[in-house]
Amino acid sequence: MIGLLARLFIKNHNNYSDPAVRRKYGFLTGFVGIIFNVIICMGKIVVGILSSSVSVIADGVNNLSDAGSSVITVVGFKIASKPVDEKHPYGHGRMEYVAALLVSLLIVVVGAELAISSIKKIIQPQNVFVTEATLVILSVSVLIKLYMFIYNYLWGKKLSSSVLKTTAYDSIGDAVSTFVVLVCAIVSYFISIPVLDGCAGAAVALFIIITGGRSVWDIISELLGKPPQKDFLEAIESFIKNFDYVMGVHDIIVHDYGQGKKMVSLHVEISAETDLLTAHDYIDEIENKMEKEFGCQVIIHADPVLQDPESNNLRKEVLKIVKGISYDLSIHDFQVHTDGDKKAISFDVLAPFAVKETEEELNYLIVEKLHNLLPNYEINIHVDRPFV
Repeated sequence: MIGLLARLFIKNHNNYSDPAVRRKYGFLTGFVGIIFNVIICMGKIVVGILSSSVSVIADGVNNLSDAGSSVITVVGFKIASKPVDEKHPYGHGRMEYVAALLVSLLIVVVGAELAISSIKKIIQPQNVFVTEATLVILSVSVLIKLYMFIYNYLWGKKLSSSVLKTTAYDSIGDAVSTFVVLVCAIVSYFISIPVLDGCAGAAVALFIIITGGRSVWDIISELLGKPPQKDFLEAIESFIKNFDYVMGVHDIIVHDYGQGKKMVSLHVEISAETDLLTAHDYIDEIENKMEKEFGCQVIIHADPVLQDPESNNLRKEVLKIVKGISYDLSIHDFQVHTDGDKKAISFDVLAPFAVKETEEELNYLIVEKLHNLLPNYEINIHVDRPFV
């Protein structure tokens, strides 16, 4: 359905990276969600009132909050698509994360309200009068929610949209909760168990709260800064290493300011014999081609690599020492400095989070071992943790 409507109303509907196209998809999925949720909300509340079922009424109110979530989705896409301005030089793309966070918090609040109502119903149970209309409405609601989960999840992946993925999780949560209510309604249709309605409502509330809580944490992680996707990093490394003059790449950092607004900084290793003007031209070439290939802004730092026999032998000896402390460690920016009788080496150590020693501990261990190996050298190292 969404695909059909997109072909009819969205120009260049397959260009998912286009901000204008993404905004229209956000509007489309949001408005479809509003219509679906309002319809099933009205149906559930009506049959819930007629059957005196708190779980059905609460489930209907939950769908009303979902309609509100869809409104937030539409507003989020609208704001996120705004161009850069003086106060927001990196654009407004992260507004999608904020919208997703609001949706997630709304899910938790609805779950808490439902839990309170269900506990009251357990303490003071009442008979539930289930009709055929109740069973039909609940069954149709489950099917609609499953469909909403599918289209929100699929389009969330295609558009790399956190808010659509969050809405998808909300929909599958609603499908499960409504299915629980349906099962209890079927039981109540044949056997009168007054307390069952409250218990079903409590189970649904717990599921909703857990789903919303997980979603809140996922979005907070996005806002705090999650590592970039592995395939994106591998594509960058492969692209850069295709340049003949690049000897290595490291320290890739990706700053994500929302869909279509990524900034990438990294270091490339080139021969120390390259003159400054040529090195500058090399870096400009890589930056320009990367921006076209990946649609992101790029800042590259050039690291000169010495290739004389002394430097190569020292690098191998140092790497052996570092690997002896932990095989997960690696080195880069290795430099040998000579000033008369004074000699020094400097390099960076990359320590993955799997290495439990602190940066200070690693620094001490490495320097101590290198002083034993190279007593006539001054040792200068810097220990980094990865950004990816």
